[in-house]
Amino acid sequence: MSKLANCFVEALGISPEQVTDDLAYQSVPRWDSVGHMALVASIEDAFGVTLDTNDIIAMSTFARAREILQNSGINISAA
Repeated sequence: MSKLANCFVEALGISPEQVTDDLAYQSVPRWDSVGHMALVASIEDAFGVTLDTNDIIAMSTFARAREILQNSGINISAA
């Protein structure tokens, strides 16, 4: 499991099998506004980054989270 997928599993209390590109905000019970901030904190801690407000708002799917990190220069496949 990737470091990013692990952030989703731990922050949202879901199984690794649920972490797909289609996993979306509010598609699982714990990915509400509070869960979203826990997820953001988990990602920031895991990757040593600070996401800006626009990226936090735009992070609506697992695929989008990966794209945001890649656009920040983080090599997801090496992480």
